[in-house]
Amino acid sequence: MLHKLQNDLTHNFQFLKGKKLLLATSGGLDSMVMANLFHKLNYEIAIAHCNFQLRGMESFEDQNFVQEYANANTIPLFVTQFDTKAFAEDYKLSTQVAARELRYNWFYELLENEKYDYILTAHHADDNLETFLINLTRGTGLEGLTGIPEKNENIIRPLLLFSREEIENYAKENNIHWREDSSNASDKYLRNKIRHHLVPMLKELNSNFLTAFQKTQTYLQEAQDMVEDASIIVYQQVAKQEGDDIHFDLNQLKKLPNYRSYLYQWLNEFGFSAWDDIYDLVESQSGKQVFSAEYRLLKDRDSLILSPINFVHEEEFVIEENQQEVKIPLKLSFCKVADISLVSNTTIFVDAEKLQFPMVLRHWKEGDIFQPFGMEGKSKKVSKLFKDEKLSLIEKENTWLLCSNNQIVWVIGIRQDERFRIENKKENILKIQLE
Repeated sequence: MLHKLQNDLTHNFQFLKGKKLLLATSGGLDSMVMANLFHKLNYEIAIAHCNFQLRGMESFEDQNFVQEYANANTIPLFVTQFDTKAFAEDYKLSTQVAARELRYNWFYELLENEKYDYILTAHHADDNLETFLINLTRGTGLEGLTGIPEKNENIIRPLLLFSREEIENYAKENNIHWREDSSNASDKYLRNKIRHHLVPMLKELNSNFLTAFQKTQTYLQEAQDMVEDASIIVYQQVAKQEGDDIHFDLNQLKKLPNYRSYLYQWLNEFGFSAWDDIYDLVESQSGKQVFSAEYRLLKDRDSLILSPINFVHEEEFVIEENQQEVKIPLKLSFCKVADISLVSNTTIFVDAEKLQFPMVLRHWKEGDIFQPFGMEGKSKKVSKLFKDEKLSLIEKENTWLLCSNNQIVWVIGIRQDERFRIENKKENILKIQLE
């Protein structure tokens, strides 16, 4: 096993040589074998042990066991203790998910604070099979069937090519001691049910099942890589980045015979789960939208617009008299000028004598009315202006109004108000510019 690992590290993980490695070590069979292997191969390692305090004295006995091993082999050691149950209750998480969050957050803190390069975990081939079966029972796409990755950013899993049986045989042959987690014997968790009942049945049907499964997963990963390559090519034809938003051209999208698969591939990383609702957006009316925790997908005429959720707020920004610029929430400059030059969507000229200070910057509200420049005596709803300008819901929410004494001076970037126009004069002209 040592020789097999050394060959794999040479061919697939050469970048680990000379790096500082943090070994996640619980005290169980897998992690103790990993610690033994990397210690023998003379890598620069340290051990990181988490005491989740979930099994009473057993948890502290595991901690003592790992500490004794590290001391005996002169390996640097980091230990922490978590109140996992309290954390799970506070954040409404399962115990397993809470432990995972606590563990990896601490690992990344160690990487940064102690200047280590990679975290190594002792996941092996049987873990990979169990994860595959768990995802299969819950329903998943191709990505969920490709298993545990060997490398995920700073996390390395060097034992994935070994079976649990190989690891146990190595431990016995090399007189490696380990701790048994009593919770592993319980069928309380889905993974244990699969490990104790389903996997043995599959191996009984085919004694080489694990090897066959590893080949299948290689093919699935190759298929996933091909899908990702194709999705990037099609994405460049269909999608366009505009600021923080991504616009998907529905006319182009609907030409694809399997556009649902592409939408899933593009949007999956943004946390969406209501896939039927997303697919329905393609043929729905404008204004319909679907939300994830941090993003939304909006149908706007011939586009789907993906954008971060901007929470609607009632915040107002005050502009005092003689103030020359505003930097938040957008950049505006104010200066007195002697004459009117070119007016545009980003530059207006107003009669300063008609303004009352302080002026206010705010978002538009339903019922807002103004008098569009050039339409003397005629009022118009701001919402009607938005409709005429064919603004999307996102663009409406991002539009600001400059107001004086509760009157709109400027729908910024779109239209000035007639009531503040310059009337045949060369004094008190205020130039307001959006930069």
